[in-house]
Amino acid sequence: MPPLLAYFVHTPHPFLIQFTETFGIRYYGIGYMLGFLTGGWLLWRYAKAGRSQLPVAQISDLMVALVIGVMLGGRLGIFLLYKPAELLADPLSFFRVWEGGMASHGGFMGVAAAMAWFAYTRKIRFLHLADLVTSAAPPGLLVVRIANYLNGELWGKVTDVSWGVIFERTGGGPHPRHPSQLYEAALEGGLLLIYLQWRFWRSDVVRQHPGRLAGEFLLGYAIVRAICEIFREPDVGVSPILGLSRGTFYSIFVVIAGVWLIARRSKPLETAKKV
Repeated sequence: MPPLLAYFVHTPHPFLIQFTETFGIRYYGIGYMLGFLTGGWLLWRYAKAGRSQLPVAQISDLMVALVIGVMLGGRLGIFLLYKPAELLADPLSFFRVWEGGMASHGGFMGVAAAMAWFAYTRKIRFLHLADLVTSAAPPGLLVVRIANYLNGELWGKVTDVSWGVIFERTGGGPHPRHPSQLYEAALEGGLLLIYLQWRFWRSDVVRQHPGRLAGEFLLGYAIVRAICEIFREPDVGVSPILGLSRGTFYSIFVVIAGVWLIARRSKPLETAKKV
């Protein structure tokens, strides 16, 4: 192992602008904001190109529903999937969002519920809406994982690779660790973004096979999440399930949903018109 002085020592940067010790404009919040703005812009491009049956005038309404779904689902997920005892012991902890804590799998469930409600009320096919939303989701995953790195949280396991990072100031100890947040940013965000945008623009999958692109996103996310979990340090106090980390175990259900969406037959969409 190289000498510890040769490794990068991480300094946490949770705030873009800090007003008090605990209050300010956080990179984590900026990450979510940029993710939603980028997602909304992609939905607008889809509609303008005639590849979407979601009218431009309804995109802002959908984004509001998705924001609520992500926040409620992600917040509920972190407690129900990872630390239910804490919620039972201190129910008000659910509302202390400034303390952090969001679960991506819970966020997926919240988004699915929001899409189901929106599709029903606006008479848009759910599977088509799922294709649109999931193909626009990776930018948000990318920037939020970068925010995790800036915060110095969710670091990886101890390693001797030359790019290891010491997260001592945020509880990672004096030894270098995998910067697993950046692995997740590259795979969950960057890789899936490139693949899904290529599929969306270079094929007719969204019109011919509604739901398949959403299934490919779910399957791809589950695979790269399981890969990243190999390098990620398990959360303190969170026990594995069947010998698997919680992130890997919950991804099994994401795989099942993804394979089902890919394999199922669905009626093609009518040709979308530019709006």
